[in-house]
Amino acid sequence: MIYKNQFLSVIPRGSMPQGIFKNKEKFLILNFGLLNASAQNAKISQDSSFLKAKLSVILSVAKNLLLIFFILLFSSNAFAERIKDIANWAGVRENQLVGYGLVVGLNGTGDKDGTYLYQPIANMLSRMGITVNVKDLKGKVKNVAAVMVTAKLPTNVKPGTKIDVQVSSIGDSKSLQGGTLLMTPLTGPDGEVYALAQGPVSIGGFIAAGRAAQAVKNHQNVGYITEGAIVEKTVPVNLNAKGELQLLLQSPDITTSKNIADKINETFKEAIAKALDPTTVSITVPSKYNGNVLNFMAEVEKIEVVTDQPARVVINERTGTVVIGSYVKIFPVALAHGGLTITIKETPEVVQPPPLAPEKARTEVVPKTEVKVEEKQNSLIEVQGSTVGELVKALNSLGVTPKDLIAILQALKTSGALKADLIIM
Repeated sequence: MIYKNQFLSVIPRGSMPQGIFKNKEKFLILNFGLLNASAQNAKISQDSSFLKAKLSVILSVAKNLLLIFFILLFSSNAFAERIKDIANWAGVRENQLVGYGLVVGLNGTGDKDGTYLYQPIANMLSRMGITVNVKDLKGKVKNVAAVMVTAKLPTNVKPGTKIDVQVSSIGDSKSLQGGTLLMTPLTGPDGEVYALAQGPVSIGGFIAAGRAAQAVKNHQNVGYITEGAIVEKTVPVNLNAKGELQLLLQSPDITTSKNIADKINETFKEAIAKALDPTTVSITVPSKYNGNVLNFMAEVEKIEVVTDQPARVVINERTGTVVIGSYVKIFPVALAHGGLTITIKETPEVVQPPPLAPEKARTEVVPKTEVKVEEKQNSLIEVQGSTVGELVKALNSLGVTPKDLIAILQALKTSGALKADLIIM
């Protein structure tokens, strides 16, 4: 009997002629043809799997590239921002506080003119039980400076919270370095005291002076006190009791206002938001958020909205600064910008009388003026641009300076080729 396997055959001795076996052991005859065919099938299967994997990778890369292309195509000029970053809630804002105070402990750099100083010091000492004549203070308070203290108080900040304050000199003090602000009440527009400020003043610099020179770092007459004021009275706003809210855009724009309203309605699947004007979006609080308006406000703030900005060019002639917005375009126009430079050089010469000159002859200074006029010869260059990059490249080809660029932009606006608002600061 013959027992066969896929890869080998086991042949007993009795089934074959005796001449084949020289020994009496069984042996194995390997079926090499069957092995070769199986190996070829395995190789073909392996190659097929590799090609499938490679094709899958290529398709995945192509899909990602196509997705990136469409994202860039449809969002090149559209930028989504959180509502929290572009708008504020009506009623939720910072409140300005101000107060008059005294900074003491200065190293002889306080106010010399006591107009804002002598009477307040006398009043302060009087409240402490020390009677001082105002006239006796003149020339004796070089270590004191009169200051104005300002701070910003957010809404619903509870008493005991610490806020930062800014200290600014109002007299002729040279420096507030090393000084300490005495307790200063900070009041609001209604005259009520909302915080008390006190502490060492930090100016982030120094002043060192000698008889003939001095070294100064940073501005010396304005300082800060981190957490230098303690809130004593809150500005209450009961948000949870509101049934209607309003969002105020930081940069008024009709398109952005409408986009915000549409996005809120889409998110909450209700017509609860309406754009009233370029600045205001009115929102009706859904019934399920009654009594829990803060959660609703938090959800609204997280919504991302596509903002729209007008095409605008801002120019500061004093500093030569030019800021060009992303939507600014220039219609095709031919432009030539030439520079006229006039150089005037004065070189006075001293003329002395020659030998044996008359007695009345004397040395004189004779003026000598040299005038040089230079004008650049520039040809017409076509300027156009549908993006900021193209516009900058076109203007740079003229080799203009920021001052020249201002004049060019003004001329382009006058000609009607510049499609943007031109704002001159």
